[in-house]
Amino acid sequence: MATDDAGTAGPLADREWRLVREESLPGPMCMALDAVAAETAAAGGPRTVRVYQWNPSTLSLGYRNDPADIDWEYCDRESIDVVRRPTGGGGIYHDTRGDISYSTIAPAAELPGDLMETYELLCRPLFDACAAMGVSAGFAEESYPELYHPACYLRELHPAHDVVYRGRKLSGNAQYRRRDSVIQHGSLTYSATPERTLGCFVDPGLTPAEVRERVTGIDEHGEVTRGEAVAALEEALAAWAGAEEGTWTDAELERAEEIATGKFGSEAWNRDRVDPLD
Repeated sequence: MATDDAGTAGPLADREWRLVREESLPGPMCMALDAVAAETAAAGGPRTVRVYQWNPSTLSLGYRNDPADIDWEYCDRESIDVVRRPTGGGGIYHDTRGDISYSTIAPAAELPGDLMETYELLCRPLFDACAAMGVSAGFAEESYPELYHPACYLRELHPAHDVVYRGRKLSGNAQYRRRDSVIQHGSLTYSATPERTLGCFVDPGLTPAEVRERVTGIDEHGEVTRGEAVAALEEALAAWAGAEEGTWTDAELERAEEIATGKFGSEAWNRDRVDPLD
């Protein structure tokens, strides 16, 4: 079971933050709300910590993922959406039950200019949440060899930003640094889904057993329900940021719908990496 330890306040807890509790959203809207939160923070509005569920299950591609590596027919047949992120890294299969995603969005001027320092700062509530669930995760202490480059969780594990538990990857995190804002979003594995993950790619050359040797989920290490895991992450984010529970404004939701439809839901962006709104 998750404990009552919500985590510790971070160095930015004296600023205005809002916590947006878990929403269940289509992939394009998941990414569009990150973009809108960045616009709000850059314009002097509240910074945002949020938790969300990709619904339907979604394969999120890293910015440079090659569409030729994706089994589009499998994704269509299995009702898996495909959405390209603005961040780097490999593709991540976000299972509706197996994945818990979060984002932290703040003005760029308030965060370290060094990428690795920012990871260390913004991953702290993730570590606090995992500890509250009895899973003491941390950055990898050594490098692990690459298994399959197109997939985030199967790339070489890097001590600087890959989050592991007992040598197996538990969370993938990436940053999108704009001139005026920073978005860090991450995927915390509640329950590993190696068969579905492999199915999203063309001939990855791995077995589900090999994937399980590299990837783990919270549910393997304690009796924590998904709801309890979500609550632990929300409370750790709120404690770290000193955040009040909040919501999106009507204007933000309208703007997010425009971005979701015009960019993140477009074939030009998801297949060809061409931003129709740019």
